Amino acid sequence: MQHFPIYLDTAHANIAVIGNGEAALAKLRLLFKTQARITVFAPMAEPELAKAVHAQGHTLIRHAPQAQDLAGMRLVYSATEDDAQDAANATLARSVGALVNIVDNLGGSDFITPAIVDRDPVVVAIGTEGAAPVLARAIKKDMEERLPAGLGRLARVGKAFRPQAEALPHGRARRDFWSDYYLKSGPELMANADDATLHDELQALLRRHLANTDQTGRVDLVGAGPGNPELMTLRARRLLDRADVVIHDRLVTGDVLELARREAVFIAVGKEGFGPSTPQDDINALMVEHARKGAHVVRLKGGDAAIFARLDEETEALDAAGIDWGVTPGITAASAASAAIGRSLTRRGRNTDLHILTAHDKDGIADLDCAALARPDTVAAIYMGKRAARVIQGRLLMQGAAPATPVTLVENASHPEQTVTPCRLDTLAQTVTSCRGPVVMLLGLTPARATAVLPQLAEVTA
Repeated sequence: MQHFPIYLDTAHANIAVIGNGEAALAKLRLLFKTQARITVFAPMAEPELAKAVHAQGHTLIRHAPQAQDLAGMRLVYSATEDDAQDAANATLARSVGALVNIVDNLGGSDFITPAIVDRDPVVVAIGTEGAAPVLARAIKKDMEERLPAGLGRLARVGKAFRPQAEALPHGRARRDFWSDYYLKSGPELMANADDATLHDELQALLRRHLANTDQTGRVDLVGAGPGNPELMTLRARRLLDRADVVIHDRLVTGDVLELARREAVFIAVGKEGFGPSTPQDDINALMVEHARKGAHVVRLKGGDAAIFARLDEETEALDAAGIDWGVTPGITAASAASAAIGRSLTRRGRNTDLHILTAHDKDGIADLDCAALARPDTVAAIYMGKRAARVIQGRLLMQGAAPATPVTLVENASHPEQTVTPCRLDTLAQTVTSCRGPVVMLLGLTPARATAVLPQLAEVTA
């Protein structure tokens, strides 16, 4: 992020615009919506520009600015449409401490003005670092259509009511009240209600919420999916957006955590095979502790919450503590891996069952049913198998599995750095050593374009 988005208080700010033509007028149309004091420097001001400045009660100076003219300016826009003149104006403005924007000159500017959707006091700013103005305008158009014109009035009434809403406890109770108003009660009334009616509705809504201030929290156990935030369910994203506390596993990506409220408390409780781990009892205690304080806790797990994620242990701990909970499923890594290679995990005439298994458990390498896995046409998705690859390979071969049995290693499934590596059972242990990230082993499957990837697998039936 090169340009950091902020909202500048213009109530008592001085802003200068330098220029005569349409570029200057375009900036003024936007700046006239602010509360700033605007001074326009235009030696040969066009009639339309002069008329607009005077109509808005601002100042027009019909000569080029000197340093003393720009002293005290917070922002300076140079819109002369002359590169040399704009550069000189920028140097002059910076000499007195002002921030400079040269119209249509990203490299020469200290700041950029985003595309804006104005529902004052709700203002949506859309920026593309100057890379794609057409895209910014398209997003603006979409937002203009989505946000009702009366949204600003709804926000103004709510803003005036904020001191009274402080009667509610901080945190979830207060947030639930405002969610009720902005997302349900207010929009339902907005079309046919004046400000007084909206205020009365807020009073009634506050009374209802004050009568129901049960501070017992809740825990939602949420599957975050395989790592790509676009593969999260809508429910998972909504829960994450509302969470007060997010207790997350090691494999939950930063992109997924970015979807949570910035004000949420984030607690990492990573577990790593054969590496540092947070004891399960500590995780259970954290969920109970925060929920008892009234927090909405999201226990965020990579993949699906019900597959190798100790779901039962956590729900039993919450039941024992009397904490309400719910489970939101996610896309498991096996599904992401099969999508990566373009193969179905089940297929008529090939396999009527699917093995989803972990290669190690709390006691070490898991005791797998290798006799079943060694049968022809078996398909299995093996999680956490990198360190156990040589053991799996040996046991399957001892049970009679064909050395040429296809295995596809999908590393970092669904991530931008995803890799797909096909091999055979007899080369599995050697091939997996090149993998550094989390791997799902797909036993019995080749990529859909196997002949292009590894010619010797062409004879193997997927």
